[in-house]
Amino acid sequence: MKLEDALFNWLQIKLVAIARPDDQAALDTLTFFEQILTEDHGLSNYAITKTDDTMIHVKYEKDGRTKLQFYPLERGEQLLSDIESNPKYN
Repeated sequence: MKLEDALFNWLQIKLVAIARPDDQAALDTLTFFEQILTEDHGLSNYAITKTDDTMIHVKYEKDGRTKLQFYPLERGEQLLSDIESNPKYN
């Protein structure tokens, strides 16, 4: 899995896990993507550092360098929105 895809998937499931702290499937999936980011891509200290009206800011370290990635807010929150709008998961 490419770094860009893994980081975006991590972001989406991180937002789900924050919003639904008792959702064990979300927590397990978050752990899975954290392993991919750490073991396959060598990232450390990855975190959502800011959310504003239009963007989500994700900061991470790779090869001793700090990097910042921006994601459109609506796109980042899409998985959570899909889960919350489906009565099967509520």
